[in-house]
Amino acid sequence: MDYMDGKIYDGRIQWLDAMRGFTMLMVVAYHTELLAFQETEKTSAAMTLLVLFRMPLFFFVSGFLAYSSRFAATLGDVAALVWKKVRIQVLPTLVFLCAYIVIRKTGFANCFMQAMRSPMKWGYWFTWVLLQMFLIYYAFAFVEQRLGWKRKSWGWMPVVAFWVLSLVAYETAYMPRWFSYPKSQFMATTSIIQTIRYMHFFLFGNIVRRHWDTAQRVFSHPLFFPLLAATAFLCCSDFLRWHTLRFMWTNLPRTLGMYSTMLIVVMFFRHYASSFTSDKPVGAMLQYIGKRTLDVYLLHYIFMPKMPFVGQWLNANRPNFVLSITLSLLVALVVTAFCLLASNVLRISPIFSEYLFGRKQGGKSVNQAKT
Repeated sequence: MDYMDGKIYDGRIQWLDAMRGFTMLMVVAYHTELLAFQETEKTSAAMTLLVLFRMPLFFFVSGFLAYSSRFAATLGDVAALVWKKVRIQVLPTLVFLCAYIVIRKTGFANCFMQAMRSPMKWGYWFTWVLLQMFLIYYAFAFVEQRLGWKRKSWGWMPVVAFWVLSLVAYETAYMPRWFSYPKSQFMATTSIIQTIRYMHFFLFGNIVRRHWDTAQRVFSHPLFFPLLAATAFLCCSDFLRWHTLRFMWTNLPRTLGMYSTMLIVVMFFRHYASSFTSDKPVGAMLQYIGKRTLDVYLLHYIFMPKMPFVGQWLNANRPNFVLSITLSLLVALVVTAFCLLASNVLRISPIFSEYLFGRKQGGKSVNQAKT
C-alpha cells in the first residue's frame, strides 16, 4: 500500500484490476465485430475507436505492474523471472492455439504452420509479444540496477530515453518506403514487428508507475483533462474522418489518439475508483474478469460465434455507434462468461491451474495487480 489509499484498496489496486477487466471486454467486443459479425474497420461504427486504446491499455498496465523498486540485481533472480514468464506464457499459448485449430479449423498441420508464420499467430500473438517485452525490460532493469542509475538525480533519463527510442522504432514500422524490415518473414514469424509497435506503451506505463506521485499531480491539474480530451477529439477526427495528413505523417494523429484515449480511460477509472471496488457489483464483475484476463484471452477465440447477419444488418443501418457497441458488448459478455466457466472447470486440476493459467492451487495469480 505504498501509493494507494488502504481504506479503499486494502492492499490491492482494485481500480486497476477493474480497468483491466474492462479492457478485456473491449478486446472481446472488437473480436466479436471482426470475427462474429464479420465487420471491418472501414464498415464498423465501433471498431476503429476500440482499436485505438484496447491493446495500448493492456501493454500500459503490463508495464505499470512490471516495475518494482526492489528489483533483484542478481543474474540468478533475473533468470528465475525469465523462466517463470516463459513457462507461463509459451506453453498455454501453444496449448490453446492447438485447441483452437482442432476445434475451429480443418487441416491441423497446415493451419499450425500458417499461424506460426503469421505475426498475429491467428490471434494468439499477445502472449508472445508480452514475453518479448518482459525479456527486453528485465535486461534493461538488470543493467539499470547494477549501474545504480535509479540512485542518481538523472535516474529518470535512461528509461525515458528507452521510451523515446521505442517510439522511433514504432514509427519506422509504418514507413515501408524507407524501411523494409517490417515486411521480412523473420519479423512476422517471431512477431517482433508487433513488439516494436507496442513496446512504447509498455515503457510508458512503467514510467508512470515509477513517477506515480508526479503522474497523479498531472492528472489532477484542472487543465490537463480538457487538453487531453481536445487532443483525443482532434486526433481521432483526423484519423477516423478528416484524413488531412499524408504519407509518413498519417500515423501522427493515430499515435496521439491512442495515447490520449488510453489516458482518458486510465483517468476515468482512477477518478471513480470508489465505484470499482469489490463491494460494488460492477467493480466486482470487472475485477473478476481483470484477474482472469489470461484465461479469457486464451479461450475466447474458441467460443466466438459466427453471426455475419448481424454485421450485414448493422451495415444496412449504419452509422450507429451506440447500436454497434451495444450488440458487440452483449455478445462479448456472453463469450466472456463461457470463457470463465471453462476456466473454472479446467482449474479443478492443479496441473491445469498452474501450467495453463499461471496460478497454483491456493496461490496467487501471476498477473494480479498489487501494490
